[in-house]
Amino acid sequence: MHNPSSLKQEFLQKWIMGIKKCRTFKKNMSMLERKKAIKLSADLAMASTRNETTYWSQALIANACRDYDDDNKKLTQHILGSARCDQKVKKFCTLSSMVCKYRRRMRSRKILKRCCIRSVGRAVKKSVGQKVVMANSIAKRLVKKRTMMLKSLVPGGEFMDDMSLIEETLDYIQSLQAQVDVMRCLASASDQLIHPK
Repeated sequence: MHNPSSLKQEFLQKWIMGIKKCRTFKKNMSMLERKKAIKLSADLAMASTRNETTYWSQALIANACRDYDDDNKKLTQHILGSARCDQKVKKFCTLSSMVCKYRRRMRSRKILKRCCIRSVGRAVKKSVGQKVVMANSIAKRLVKKRTMMLKSLVPGGEFMDDMSLIEETLDYIQSLQAQVDVMRCLASASDQLIHPK
């Protein structure tokens, strides 16, 4: 984990640089285009403060580079550079395809294991209390449901195993908190400039 104050400073520097590049990309932006540009530059700044060492930061950059909104994609390429964008998308696609292959292999092993256990499990199930078995299956379903929800919230989470998901989530939350703190400071500073006491 990074020092929060140095993380905020690095984020602020990269965010300002991204916003400046957004301004040079398109001079007259509508309010919606400005909002998208600010969010995009903030996301890219947040991901690049991690030097793309975390999986969520790689996923965030790759998703921005291959965004289906053509303006966002061009803006991302302008901020990061076209060659870097293409490189990130290729790297992320390769990594995600490797994870998918690994998952398929593990799923096949689980199915085979489940088939072997079922024949033995029927005899054991009768001897163990039905309530204990039901409680275990309900707990497993709840954990699985919450894990799937967490995977949908963290960028690239659908490709992570449970252990790395927890580490990446903690890192992502720390980065989001730094982003929010910097944005709050900027908003309060601009408010004081507009409405001095």
